[in-house]
Amino acid sequence: MKIQREDLYLISRHSNMTEQGIEKTLKENIYHDKEMWQKFLRLFFITLGIGFTTAGIIFFFAYNWADLNKFAKLGLTEILIIATTIIVLLPKTNNTTKNIILTGSSCLVGVLFAVFGQIYQTGANAYDFFLAWTLFITLWVVISNFAPLWLLYIVLLNTTFFLYTEQVAKDWSAPLVITLLFLFNTAILLTFIFLDKDKKIKNVPKWFIYILALGSVTFATLGIIFGILDGYDPVFPVLFPIVALVFALGIRHGIQSKNGFYLSVIPLSIIIIISAVLLKISEGGSMLLLVSLFIIVSVTLVIMNLINLQKKWNHEK
Repeated sequence: MKIQREDLYLISRHSNMTEQGIEKTLKENIYHDKEMWQKFLRLFFITLGIGFTTAGIIFFFAYNWADLNKFAKLGLTEILIIATTIIVLLPKTNNTTKNIILTGSSCLVGVLFAVFGQIYQTGANAYDFFLAWTLFITLWVVISNFAPLWLLYIVLLNTTFFLYTEQVAKDWSAPLVITLLFLFNTAILLTFIFLDKDKKIKNVPKWFIYILALGSVTFATLGIIFGILDGYDPVFPVLFPIVALVFALGIRHGIQSKNGFYLSVIPLSIIIIISAVLLKISEGGSMLLLVSLFIIVSVTLVIMNLINLQKKWNHEK
């Protein structure tokens, strides 16, 4: 187990460890050496280069659209996808570099479908475009098991479903759509949390879990607010207990894992929901003042509680 900065502070405070020993431990376990900085900069510039290249390709087609032959438009995009895929298949390429390039290739797949739709004017709904994009990168997502690519895939799934409800399932109510999005994103979040806990997936980044959790809490908050402000909806009695259960589990998980993220995001959502309830009762000036005071006091209490918990956890370490 790698030593953390907080552990070193506690050891130095309660032991006779010399200043030279502390400095050596910091250099060996805490500070990033030259090799780690080189690795970070290499991956950073590769990611930046691929991102700018993809953006440049999109702007190239947008600017020269009228002057390009349709075969040139499709051919250039397909050649770029094939070329990047071949680079990924080269055995000497680093795995992280391969995954970054594959993420860029996945974005180019979307560009290809967009170019195809503009040339032949297929008349398809927007959700068809995102559905095809999602389906055609599924194999790459599963094989690479790369967090940024998984995030792109989940965003595409959400976008596809949302556009489907807007363009095809028009009779679905907003609370129903938000409830389904909440259940979907929560299921994905729980799946990755359990896979990471059981070590069935290696190196699941914390930021990836946090983004999934933030998306789930956002849809939960929106669903409850819609149910409160828009009057009675048949979905609301189903959504409310599920959200309450998920929030309770999230707070429990935050306490057990000593993670302040869940203990800050979930209370913030609850504060927003309570504020919506108060505004539903009245929208007068006195109620707006009460809501403002409630937000200030509740946020302050949440911050104070998080600080106390952090001190307690640091002491336990």
